[in-house]
Amino acid sequence: MLVRLFQLLSHLPLHWLHRLGVALGWLVYLLTPSYRLRLQENLHRGGYSALRGAAIAEAGKSLLELAFVWCAPPQRVLRTVQIDDWAVAQTALDSGRGVIFLTPHLGCFEIIAQVIAARVPLTALYRAPRKSALKTLIEGARSRANLILAPADLGGVRALLRALKSGAAIGLLPDQVPQNGEGVWADFFGTPAYTMTLPAKLQRMTGAIVILSYAQRLPGGKGFVVRFVPCPPLEGESPQQQARVLNGAMEKLIGCCPAQYFWSYNRFKTPAGVRKDPA
Repeated sequence: MLVRLFQLLSHLPLHWLHRLGVALGWLVYLLTPSYRLRLQENLHRGGYSALRGAAIAEAGKSLLELAFVWCAPPQRVLRTVQIDDWAVAQTALDSGRGVIFLTPHLGCFEIIAQVIAARVPLTALYRAPRKSALKTLIEGARSRANLILAPADLGGVRALLRALKSGAAIGLLPDQVPQNGEGVWADFFGTPAYTMTLPAKLQRMTGAIVILSYAQRLPGGKGFVVRFVPCPPLEGESPQQQARVLNGAMEKLIGCCPAQYFWSYNRFKTPAGVRKDPA
């Protein structure tokens, strides 16, 4: 049922989906107390409370545009994209050292993998959703030429490592909350957040170049601008320091279009089995 609904919605123009998304965003915000509270708290943590209305609208757009990004023909999806600074990524790829693309929950982050895979093979880390209906929809939607999905387990990490050692590209969501043993506590907008250590480990093991990427949503449903930005080396004497460098890079990137960050994401939760940060 969900797959069919998304397939039907994918035929609508993007600007229609975004208009409907604004209404949906406000509806979810007004009818879901837990969603409303988390969005408000996270905006406050980030110092962006003044953008509450815009953030609600952008969150709604991000939900309905998934039907277009996942289910519309790839050629139609890619026609909505303008690319800024691909030369940054291409220079890193030409080095032969392997490239780690880090894409936070900013703008239309789901379109990034398609944009990259349209140019070079990409192995992307993927955590399967618990609900079977979503699993069918997402896995089918993310199946694209040149795009290899690596499960978020030991086998998937090995696939990422092999890709980097061969000089290829991989993709990660750096602000996704990792599972127990896969992260450390590090400040994110001044609040401790359990942060993945995988990007820094992979960079240290392979010498790969880290590139930040995000897809800024254009007003009026006019499409997206995908941007590629060099990331500072994820260095430090401890995993905590490396994670802080990573979170600092994310904070700076979010500042480019803060209303389009996924503020309702439960970024500051304590995963099962993880001890709360003493601070």
